Amino acid sequence: MKSVLTAAIAALTLGLAGPALAEYPEKPVSFIVPWPPGDLEDVLTRMIAEDFQAEYGVAAAVVNKPGGGGGPFPGAIEVANAPADGYTIGSFVPAVPLVGHTIGIPDLDPEKFDPIGIFLTYPFVIATSGDAPYSTMEELAAHAKENDVALGHFGDVLTPTQVTKALAKKMEFDWSSDAAFDALDCNTLASGDADVINTTLQLVLPCLDQVKVLVAITGERISIVPDTPTIAEVDGDLNIALWNGLFVTKDTPEDVRAKIAAVAEKTMMSERAQKVAEETGALVYWQDAAESAKVIEADKATLGTVGAILE
Repeated sequence: MKSVLTAAIAALTLGLAGPALAEYPEKPVSFIVPWPPGDLEDVLTRMIAEDFQAEYGVAAAVVNKPGGGGGPFPGAIEVANAPADGYTIGSFVPAVPLVGHTIGIPDLDPEKFDPIGIFLTYPFVIATSGDAPYSTMEELAAHAKENDVALGHFGDVLTPTQVTKALAKKMEFDWSSDAAFDALDCNTLASGDADVINTTLQLVLPCLDQVKVLVAITGERISIVPDTPTIAEVDGDLNIALWNGLFVTKDTPEDVRAKIAAVAEKTMMSERAQKVAEETGALVYWQDAAESAKVIEADKATLGTVGAILE
């Protein structure tokens, strides 16, 4: 009788506790890239997705959600509104976690995201056509004081755009116009849609012999264009680089974060990821959540300096 009673109590206890939680991951995972396919963050995030699928045996795919480089960041909004369960992961540049919550986007306010880790520093550049009548920022500044020069960028709130506009202000010239594009490549310059573009070196590599790279918005010179000065060499107040990292919403469990990070770190150290770095001049690495958080705080301070210049 006692054993029957004990069994009944055990069964009731299990029933009240509910079903056991499934171990993450048990269903498809989406990595949201808020840009069109083809650039470095897309290429590397696809590698992470491939390795995630191989490691855990569930489908994992990149979903591109371009549009709104200056906000409203539709890809980031999708991540922010998804359950905090690790099945929707953002692959973001600094603008999303640094300023997305400050520019009037309700879905991103208050701050929604925590870093899993940073994995890429873009070889971001200021570039112009090979036949442009200027080859340095000093020459561009002199030319722009007498002529119209249109700037193309990926969005006004993005770090390279802000830095480029701050540099123009410090060099005492104005862009005749500026506009955001989803893609900035050889065709943008060839078509005359913009005279000067903020883009990654990756996107102009096919026509690099027909392009002048004026400045690298990076912490160190880019190996593929070693004669191009960094932004800090041109102006030390504007020393900042554009990175990309994986982000999840703040309530995402720690064990879930750890599983995502483990795959991403392994991917970035792989031969195929390091080959991307070698071929494009990008820096490909893995910086954990704690170190990434420090980078984000430092960049907020630098962007404050940039913002003061632009006031």
